[in-house]
Amino acid sequence: MKIVVWITVGLFAGCAAENRSHAAAGLTEAPVTFKAQSGETVSAFEGSFVVPENRANPDSRILTLHYVRFPATGENPGAPIVYLAGGPGGSGIWFASRWRFPLFMAMREFGDVIAFDQRGTGASDDTPSCTSSQVLDDTTVISDATYIEMHQAALQECLGFWKDRGIDVQGYNTLESVADLDALRAHLGAEKLSLWGISYGTHLALAAIKEIEDRIERVVMASAEGLDQTIKQPARTDAYFDRLQDAIDTQPAARDALPDIKAMMRRIHARLEDAPLMLNIPQDDGATVDVLFQRRDMQQLAAAMIADPGRYAAQLVRIYAALDNGDTAPLVAFFKQHHRPNEAISFHAMSVMMDMASGIDAERRRLIEEQAETALLGKFLNDTLYLDDVARSYDLGDRFREKPVSDVPVLLLSGTLDGRTYIESQREATSGLTNREAVTVRNAGHNLFMASPEVTATIQDFMRGEAVDGREIVVDLPEF
Repeated sequence: MKIVVWITVGLFAGCAAENRSHAAAGLTEAPVTFKAQSGETVSAFEGSFVVPENRANPDSRILTLHYVRFPATGENPGAPIVYLAGGPGGSGIWFASRWRFPLFMAMREFGDVIAFDQRGTGASDDTPSCTSSQVLDDTTVISDATYIEMHQAALQECLGFWKDRGIDVQGYNTLESVADLDALRAHLGAEKLSLWGISYGTHLALAAIKEIEDRIERVVMASAEGLDQTIKQPARTDAYFDRLQDAIDTQPAARDALPDIKAMMRRIHARLEDAPLMLNIPQDDGATVDVLFQRRDMQQLAAAMIADPGRYAAQLVRIYAALDNGDTAPLVAFFKQHHRPNEAISFHAMSVMMDMASGIDAERRRLIEEQAETALLGKFLNDTLYLDDVARSYDLGDRFREKPVSDVPVLLLSGTLDGRTYIESQREATSGLTNREAVTVRNAGHNLFMASPEVTATIQDFMRGEAVDGREIVVDLPEF
């Protein structure tokens, strides 16, 4: 069974026919009217440049990487500001068209803003997704061991699929993406870049600080993922649920209804381990499908829904509470929206290979496997933990995972209710950055950029060179 909780990447820009030479950088770009989902439009420029798929291979395929450039509006613009989407797999151009559009526009005060589609994403993706022959039967009990083995077999199959189509998956790693950023800098004719990223985008930014520090002016990062933090610690997820409980306890009705969410979750997991639930899921065509819901499915569902308190975490708590009272209706409603019946295991090259390449060292793996034995979400917090066993040769190694040490100015924004990149992990990941300014966004989750106008104001203050270290922003909690 696969539960899909995602957004689709696309390109939302209208293109003009003529080309334009950007005098400052000698660029040839196409003017576009960029349209946001809100209906707002702005004049911008589409550009592209080419890079090798694998710089270590002299016969490498050539990739064309695309971006949209929003020209600076300030009187004294600095280095171009490159937006680095998360995922890995998110499209910078797509996010510019959606709810972060106002922040893209605000950042233009400080330099040209580049909505960049990293290799293998959005308009820069020419790799076919792979659908394997491994099919997860929705009505059969599948053990954890068999589930893992099926995903490993599916990935092995997909590695062959991509190889047969001339895709060099060795090129899909964070160091290649750092080299792409330097190529983008040269393409723009800039001495330096400023980086602005979230989640995996900060992972890429941290690697860039290590590799091309002298070509980076400043960095804004939110929900930072350290270079050794691709695989998350289950014990820290348990601590997140303690913070979520503290938030619930601030609302008297919710506190009375949900006095101990961790105990409730363990009850549900134990029941599902003993007796999986057969759910009958309505389909859009009026038919229904049966789905056997196991303990592992509940753990994976939780892992997919804990990033933000308002977006899914509150809904997740309500699903658990309903199941605790014998009510499957909220779970069925969620499945109707997100579940694909009897789906074959599939992979997207960039997303899976980037995580595999960033990898995990032996000591951290032992720690995580030990924590998983007793943690709430067990070994199913992390999608790629056991996929690393399929092809260890793709791992970038322990040196890659060392923390950067740098005096590049960095703003770190962290949400206290981030269920994916925990606040203590973020501080650890950036502890070698001597010019870091850390801002706490209380009650915010993983996707915090638009959580409050104060977030935008804080980023603007940092970009102007004002001190913001230690600032705290408080946002409202959802109703639990």
